[in-house]
Amino acid sequence: MREGRDAGECVIAVDVGGTGIKGALLDRELLLATVRRPTPRAAGPEAVVDVITETLRALAQQARDEGLRVRRAGVVVPGHVDEDLSHAVYSANIGWRDLPLANLLERRTALPVTLGHDVRAGGLAECVLGAARGARDVLFVAIGTGIAAAVISDGRPVRAGGHAGELGHVVVDPGGARCPCGGRGCLETVASAVAIKAAFTARTGRSVQGADEVAALVAQGDTDAVAVWDRAVDALASALATASSLLGPELVVLGGGLAQAGDTLLQPVRARLAERLTFQRRPAVVRAALGDMAGCLGAGLYAWQAVDCVTRGTGAGDVEFAVRGATAGSAGAGSR
Repeated sequence: MREGRDAGECVIAVDVGGTGIKGALLDRELLLATVRRPTPRAAGPEAVVDVITETLRALAQQARDEGLRVRRAGVVVPGHVDEDLSHAVYSANIGWRDLPLANLLERRTALPVTLGHDVRAGGLAECVLGAARGARDVLFVAIGTGIAAAVISDGRPVRAGGHAGELGHVVVDPGGARCPCGGRGCLETVASAVAIKAAFTARTGRSVQGADEVAALVAQGDTDAVAVWDRAVDALASALATASSLLGPELVVLGGGLAQAGDTLLQPVRARLAERLTFQRRPAVVRAALGDMAGCLGAGLYAWQAVDCVTRGTGAGDVEFAVRGATAGSAGAGSR
C-alpha cells in the first residue's frame, strides 16, 4: 500500500474512443491497472453507454478487491462536450445528442463522475506529463477515427463552451466527400485514419486493416499508398497552417493512432507546414509522448482535480486545468 497523500485511494479514468474504450485505476502517482474494450458504436449510443457503465463497475470492483477507496471517476468522450453542464452534446462518430452523460453514469454506478472531452484531456496529459511540458501555447491534435484538437493559449485551455478545437471540421476540400457532421470536405474526410484506409481501398481495390498498414506501405514506397498519404498530409498541413495563423502555437503535438507512424507522418507534415507559413510563428511539430493513453491519463487528472475542488469547497465549474502550476507525479504505463 502506498504511503503519504491519499494513500489507499484512487480514481477511475475512462477514455471513450470511436473504436475502443480504455479504462484505468490511478492513484496520485501512476497507473495501477488498465482495461480495454471495443466501442460498440455500430450498435448505437445506448450500447456505448452500457459498456462505459460496465467498465466503471468493473474497475470499481477491482479497486475494492485491492483495498482501495475510489474517490471519483473521470470519463472523457469525443464530439462536442459541455463540461460545465456535464453533457455529451453531440458526437458524429457515436451518435448521441444532448446526453446528460455524467448524471446518467452516476445513477447507474453510484460514483461521482467528472465528464470531459477526450482530446482536451489528452492535451492536459501531454502538457502535464508528456511532450508539451513547459510549453504555454500548444495545439494538441489527435488523429484517429476522427480528428480534433486541444488548444492551450498562454498556459490555459480554450474551451468556448465545448466548441473549441474542432480542427477535423475545418474544410480542406470544398465540395469534397460528405462528412458525418453534415458538411463536405472536412479534414476528417481526408486525413483521419478511417479516411486514409477507405481512400486506399477505393483507389486500389485492396483491403487493409487500418491506416497503419497504409503507413507501412508508404515506407516501402508503394505508389498508391504514397498518393493517398500525400493527400492526407497536404490536408493536415493546410489545416495546421490555418490554426497557426489564428492561434500562434509554439508547439504542435500530434497524437492518436495515426501518430504511431512516427517520421512517416511527422517529417512531411513539418515540411509542408513550413511551406505554407510566411511571417507566422513557426511551431515545432512533435509526436505525443503518452501514446494512446493520453486521454485516459487526462481523465484521471480531471478526476483528481475534481476531488481537490470538493476538498477546497469550490464549485464544479472550477475543474479546469491550467498548465501553469500544474503538478503530477510519474505516470507509469504498466498495469498489474
